[in-house]
Amino acid sequence: MTVTEKLDPGLDTRSARKDVLSFLTWEPIPVDARVIEGAWRLQDNYHLSWWDALIVSAAQASGCHYLLTEDLREKQKLESVTIINPFHLSPETLEK
Repeated sequence: MTVTEKLDPGLDTRSARKDVLSFLTWEPIPVDARVIEGAWRLQDNYHLSWWDALIVSAAQASGCHYLLTEDLREKQKLESVTIINPFHLSPETLEK
């Protein structure tokens, strides 16, 4: 989907807001200067795309040790975050 495309059919305002509020359960962090500067560092040091670097930086700022994704190289260590492909390794097998 490109930036100019919309979902068809779209959600009504009430449903869309309810969906967005449900994500707050995950306690998202704000994208502040620390997260942005961390993303720049990761982008430069590991040649990540901007969006991948931003996700990894947010994970670091949240204190995550593992990032579950199939979009980055499995078992790659990006500073304090290790990439885990959830389709290859279950979270239960990871060290706490």
